[in-house]
Order: sequence, then structure tokens, then C-alpha cells
Amino acid sequence: MIESVWPYLAVMLLVAGFWPAIERRFRWKVFEVLPPIVLTYLSVTALSVAGFWTASPEIHAAQGVLVSRLVPALLFLLMINCDLRAILALGPRVLGVFVCTSISLFAAFVLAYLIFRHWIPGDGWMPLASLSGSWVGGTANMIAVKQAIGMSDTALATTLLTDALCYSMWVVVLFAVARLAPAFNRWTRAVSSADMIVADTAPRAPATVDSVLLWLGLALLTAALAAVGGRYMPVGSMVSPTTWTILIATVAGLVVAHTPLARLPGAPSVSSAMLISVVAVLASQSSFAGIAAAPIYLLCGVTVIALHAILLCLFARVFHFDLYLCGISSLAHIGGVAATPVLAATYSRSLVPVGILLALLGYILGTGYGLVVAAVLSRLAS
Repeated sequence: MIESVWPYLAVMLLVAGFWPAIERRFRWKVFEVLPPIVLTYLSVTALSVAGFWTASPEIHAAQGVLVSRLVPALLFLLMINCDLRAILALGPRVLGVFVCTSISLFAAFVLAYLIFRHWIPGDGWMPLASLSGSWVGGTANMIAVKQAIGMSDTALATTLLTDALCYSMWVVVLFAVARLAPAFNRWTRAVSSADMIVADTAPRAPATVDSVLLWLGLALLTAALAAVGGRYMPVGSMVSPTTWTILIATVAGLVVAHTPLARLPGAPSVSSAMLISVVAVLASQSSFAGIAAAPIYLLCGVTVIALHAILLCLFARVFHFDLYLCGISSLAHIGGVAATPVLAATYSRSLVPVGILLALLGYILGTGYGLVVAAVLSRLAS
């Protein structure tokens, strides 16, 4: 049984690296449904339930420090590749699709909560709020919203499972409807975006030892300074010093993204490692109790996606959006930067940069979006 910090950290890092390594080596089909980050959470939770470590004061203190510092550091690093100038250059049509997608998801989350509120517990809005952060940005935004609203670590298991399973289902649907594009475009009276001309995003150099160390140091320094700044900001029922810390770190990342520092390689690699490590630490404080509520949240997730699809189709009809842009924007929200370019390439090779930039825009907005959804759902719950 582990009772001290260093063996505990060693296990966290080993498990965090195990599933990504297995996925890269074997490419098993299971990873298409349950990505490494979900399997990492479940594996660490299983070890925690089995009693591989005790919640000693030393380990408990380490868990608190790691999460409070790594989450803002992670968000800072995620912003480094977000070039607002390139995103704005996409033009009003593409950005209009993105805005309509965000609005449709917001309405879908509110409606789904109103439908299922009697079957979920009093704080059941929290997993939906954190899921909304992920379904605009990514898993990092989900964790940021979770920390900001004080959601329990146990409920994170339900949110991750709902995210993974609903996302996997929606990807299949978006690939399958590609052949319906001509009929859909006639219905919406839209011109296909297949021939859009968009500049490719600049390739990134591979990470080096010095760049990894520089980004890691800069991210941790930013997180520390953001925490200090967060203590002096005004707080309220939905805004805490933790919320301010996360927002300050996000803005700092956006600022650095538009400086020469952004050309330094390695930020994506460090942020990916940091994300799965944070998930492992959060799982080490959890149990499988929250998974009992998974079926109702899966049903909520399916309902959210169905309502989102209906509303986005209506927006497409009103504003004459074509199917390709709607599908790419939807997956940029729900799937993130990893899956969207693949879907975009299936639709049209010229749309790949659009998918990447819209997914990056989701990273920028995801945390704030999730906090707004949290504020609305908490008000409806009271």
C-alpha cells in the first residue's frame, strides 16, 4: 500500500503513459469508443478502489497542489496554438456557422436538463455543465469547468463516459450523412463549401528537450501568478478565485500565442502529457459510485446531440449553410481538434484548415461557455 507522494506520483505517470502507448502501438478498435484518457481514468479509479494507496495527509496535499496548478498551466499551453488572426480570417460565413452551433448546443443543454431534471440529483446540473465545456472545447475545458464550479471527482467518471460514448456515436452519424450533402444543400439553398480556399495552418517543428523544459516552466509560472491574481478579483456565487485563476491563465496563453514565443515547438506535447496526468490525479481521488448515474446522463447526452442537430438544421435553413460546414462545426465543438480534420478531409481536403481553426476556437471559448451554462443550469435547479 502506497502512503507517500513519490511512489504515488510514479503510479500516476505510469498509468497516464500506458494507455496512449498501447493505442499508438496496437491501434485497437476499442480506442475508437473509449479513448486512452477514459481508460486512464477508469484504471486509476480501479486502483484507488482496490486500495493501492491511502488518502494520507501527504498524498491528499499533493493531489490538491497538482490539480490547482496543473489545470491553469494546461489551459495556458492549449492557447499557444490558437491564432485569433487566422480564425477571424475564416470570414463571416464560417464564423456564423460556429456561432449557430454554439447557440444550438446551449439551447440543447438547457432543454435536456429541463426534461431530465426530475431524474437526476440536486447537483446533477454540474456534470452537464462540465460536459458543455468539453462539447465546445475539449477535455481540458471540461476539467477547468469542473474545478471552477466545485464538481466532485466521482462525478467526473460519468461525464467522461458520456462524452466518449456520445461523441463516438455522433462521429459515425456525421461521416454517414456526407452523401446527403446535395439534397441538404438544395433544402437550405446553400452553395457547397467544398471548394473554399483557406490557407493551411503552419506545420509545427517537433519538440526538443529545451523547448519542453521552457514551456513547462513558463506554464507553471503562469499558473502560480494567475493564482495570486485570482485572489484579488471579485467573487460571487458562481465566480471563485479558482474561476479567475483559470480565466487569467487562458487569457495569458492567448496573449503569448501572438508573440514570437508561440513559434517555440513543444507546447502541444507538454499539454497532452499534462492533460492525461491531471485526469489520472483526479481519478485517484474518485470511486465508481458516480458511474451508477451513467445511464441517465448518457440519455441526456443523446438528447442534447439530437436537439442540437435539429436546431442546427433550422439555422442552416434560415442562413443557407451547407452540410459540410455544419458537420465540421458540430464536430469541432463535440469532437475537438483531433477528430475534426479527419471528417473535414472526408468532405473536402480544402476544408481541413477550417476544421482545425474552428476546433481551436472551441478551446478558447470552451471554459467560459461551460461557466455560462453552469450559471443557467444552477439557477434552474434552485
